[in-house]
Amino acid sequence: MTGHAEWQATEEVRTYAITGNSGASLYASIGERGPQVGGKTRVIAYTTFKLTWTRKYEPQGNACVLVLAKPKLTITYMLPKPSTPLSGPVKASWQTFIDGVQKHEKVHGETIKDMVRSIVTTSVGLSADDDPQCRKIRVDLQKRLGELSAKQRQLGRDFDGVEMGEGGNVHHLILKLVNGP
Repeated sequence: MTGHAEWQATEEVRTYAITGNSGASLYASIGERGPQVGGKTRVIAYTTFKLTWTRKYEPQGNACVLVLAKPKLTITYMLPKPSTPLSGPVKASWQTFIDGVQKHEKVHGETIKDMVRSIVTTSVGLSADDDPQCRKIRVDLQKRLGELSAKQRQLGRDFDGVEMGEGGNVHHLILKLVNGP
């Protein structure tokens, strides 16, 4: 049995409705209706995920070995969507904006997939001596997973800081949308 079971992430896009007939009014609607992260800050878009596992632990002598770790990963991208059709230059401006926002969110999706690949690599073959009931290994695994999760969250924060900061890609997208038609 191979412990590195094949897996593939499922990705889905959800939207929230905004209104407007200009770039500025669309962006203002995002500010009014955008999802709140942490219960306070409104955002343009965000990426979240649900991760569950199938794991197989095997007692081997007096030790325990994690022989299989197969993830089930669903990544969800939340994006704004105008509630009525746009036309002409506003439609083109919006498309440039939302394409850039989607590209940004896909990077978050990739860091999540990278984290899951790291978890699989870290998990499979992990062993604990003096653990015939396979209890110690779970504690050790949770510690390692916490470190990998913290690393992924920090990468996301660092990426957002660059992208949304003065002169960053998302900053440029916002300026083009707001100052456009």
